[in-house]
Amino acid sequence: MHISELSRATGVSLRSLRYYEEKELLHPVRLDNGYREYSLSDVERVRIIQLYFSLGLSAKEISDAYPCAGSEEVRRECLPGAIRVGEAKLAEIGERIDTLRKAEDHLRACLTAWRRELEKGDDWE
Repeated sequence: MHISELSRATGVSLRSLRYYEEKELLHPVRLDNGYREYSLSDVERVRIIQLYFSLGLSAKEISDAYPCAGSEEVRRECLPGAIRVGEAKLAEIGERIDTLRKAEDHLRACLTAWRRELEKGDDWE
């Protein structure tokens, strides 16, 4: 399939697909006329790439971890690196959650204080 067909099948822009190729996340066959030819398995590959990006992984992290989806032999070699990337990303997510919880607590306290002030009415002037 051509790049426009892959774009339609995945909902991913042509620009993004070219970027994935530039970052060596996709490896289309180049035809004599210069067109890119993609296989049906590239549809699933693009969906997995999108999932990894949505998890906050960089193109480099995806490139390093993606081979783990391959054969058993390749998987054994790449698993330590993929585990390191996954653990680091999980720690980062945990930090974000902690920050959001603190922000939530602070905002709840502010709202409570502000509502009390409003309930006082004109007495506070």
